[in-house]
Amino acid sequence: MSEETDGGVARSTHADTVDELRRFAGRLAVSGGDVARRMVEQFGSTGLDARAKSSATDPVTVIDTTVEEHLRSQVDSARPGDRVLGEEGGEEATAPGRGVVRWVVDPVDGTVNLLYGIPFTAVSVAAEVDGVVLAGAVHNIVTGETWTAGLGRGSSLRSATGTLTELTASACDDLSMALVGTGFSYDSDVRAEQGRVVAELLPRIRDIRRCGSAALDLCMVATGRIDAYYERCLKPWDHAAGALIAAEAGAVVRVSHDDEVPTAAAAPGVAGEFLSAIEALGGAVSS
Repeated sequence: MSEETDGGVARSTHADTVDELRRFAGRLAVSGGDVARRMVEQFGSTGLDARAKSSATDPVTVIDTTVEEHLRSQVDSARPGDRVLGEEGGEEATAPGRGVVRWVVDPVDGTVNLLYGIPFTAVSVAAEVDGVVLAGAVHNIVTGETWTAGLGRGSSLRSATGTLTELTASACDDLSMALVGTGFSYDSDVRAEQGRVVAELLPRIRDIRRCGSAALDLCMVATGRIDAYYERCLKPWDHAAGALIAAEAGAVVRVSHDDEVPTAAAAPGVAGEFLSAIEALGGAVSS
C-alpha cells in the first residue's frame, strides 16, 4: 500500500487503509441487509420473482439483483475509483489496475434459505487489492449479526444489539469430536460425488451441518460454532469475506479457485488431520 512521509520518515499507511476498508465493508454489508429485509417485508417469500440461474434448483430473486445494484451505487458514490465484482452483474471486461480496490460482493448468499424463510442468509462484501483480500464483512440478513475482519487486524462479531466480540476459532483438537460444515453444488453429478465424500467422512467426525451459505459457514468457523468446513465449486464472492474472517480468527484456511478442489477452513487443533482426511477422500485441498 502507499506510504506517507512524517518529518522525512516514511510511514506505512497499510494498517490505516485496512481499517478504513473494513469499516466501509461493514457499512456496505449492513446497508445491503437493510435493503433485503425491507423487500422481504414488502413482498414476502412468495413474491420475490425467483427464476433459475445455473440450474433449475439455483434461483436468483429480485432481492439479489436489487441489493447488488444498491451495493454498486454505494461504492460508486463513496469511492468512485474502485471496481466491483458481483455475483449477479460480474465486472468490467478490463482487469483493475495495480493498487485499485476491487469490491467482491455477494448480495444474497443463501437465496434458497431466503425463499424458504430459513434464517441463514447473508450479504457478503470483501475489499481486494492486487489479488489480496484486505478486509471483509458478512451480515446475516435475518439475525442482524455482522462479522468483519481486516488483514492482520483480527476479526469480530457485532450482534444485532451492538455487542462486539473478538473472535477465536474453536479449541477442538480431536477430529472425532469436530462438528463440520459443508455445502453442495447445484450440478447433480457433482452433488453425487460430494455425497460420497460426506458419507465416508461422517464416521470420522462428530457430525455434519449443511446450512446453505458458504459465507456464514466460514463465519461459524471463526466464531467456533463449527470446528471445520469444506466445499467445492465456490466462487470468489462466496468465500472472499468469510475466508478472511475465519483466518483472522486463527483458523487454518485454504482457498481454492479450482472447482475440483474444495475451499476449507478448520480450527488449528484439527486442521492438519481434517485437511488430510478431505484429501484422502478425493477432495485434494489447495495449498
